[in-house]
Amino acid sequence: MSVCPCGSGLAFDRCCGPILAGEPAPSAEALMRSRYTAFVRRDIDHIERSCVPETRATFSRADVERVADECDWGPLTVMKAEETGDDGMVEFFLTFHRDGEEWPLHERSRFRRVDGRWFYVDSVLNPKDPPRRVVKVGRNDPCPCGSGKKHKACCGR
Repeated sequence: MSVCPCGSGLAFDRCCGPILAGEPAPSAEALMRSRYTAFVRRDIDHIERSCVPETRATFSRADVERVADECDWGPLTVMKAEETGDDGMVEFFLTFHRDGEEWPLHERSRFRRVDGRWFYVDSVLNPKDPPRRVVKVGRNDPCPCGSGKKHKACCGR
C-alpha cells in the first residue's frame, strides 16, 4: 500500500482512492485533497467530474492536462477548512516545480454540496483577509467592556 499523495498520512486506498474511483467525498476538504491527488496522478477525469456542473462547459481539459504534465507537485498543507451547510471553503498551500523552478501556490477554494456530493466551485489565488480595524478608545470614553465606567477607571488602567 502506498501513502496518499494528499499528505493525510493514510494509505491511498483508504484516503483519496475511493473518491477518485467515484465515491462521494465526505467533506469539502476531502474533495480538495482528492483533486490535489488527481493532479499528482494525472487523473483529469476526476478533476473534471468534481467541478460544479455549471462550470463544466468552460472546463479546458487540454489546459488541465498541460498543467498536470508540466508540474511536479510538492507537499500539500491545508491551512483552514470550513463548512457551513452546503457551502465549504478550503485554504491550502503547496509548492510545485515547473521548468526547473520552484513555485508557491496559496489558494482559497470554494465548494458546494449538491444532492449529497461535494463539488469544486472556484478559487482565489493568494487570498488576503480583510484588514483588521482597530478602534482606539480614549481615556475618558466609556469602557468597551460595558461596565458604564470611563475607560481610564476600568480596563484602561
